Amino acid sequence: QVQLVESGGGLVQAGGSLRLSCAASGIIFSIHAMGWYRQAPGKQRELVASITSGGRTTYVDSVKGRFTISRDSAKNTLHQQMNSLKPEDTAVYYCNVDASGPWGRRSPWGQGTQVTVSS
Repeated sequence: QVQLVESGGGLVQAGGSLRLSCAASGIIFSIHAMGWYRQAPGKQRELVASITSGGRTTYVDSVKGRFTISRDSAKNTLHQQMNSLKPEDTAVYYCNVDASGPWGRRSPWGQGTQVTVSS
């Protein structure tokens, strides 16, 4: 199946930037869509940004103009550039892909990477 490994989280001051990356590995025929979710303590997991195989992107309103999602289809990698970070962006960020392979179609999750924004 698909394995996802995230990287790039950390501690940053408000107004700073971080770049998250997610690498998908395994026998993959195609990736239909990729996305970043986040979950803050005591809150439900929410979709932050997504990108389709055709490059169409969507963002939650709270990050529009600050976050940019991108993908490298040749390398099956996903990135998210996060600028002008705010304390309310603090959460565990998860990568998710909608992919097909010899095992069928799956939507696995990465292990998550912590992003902490201090005020």
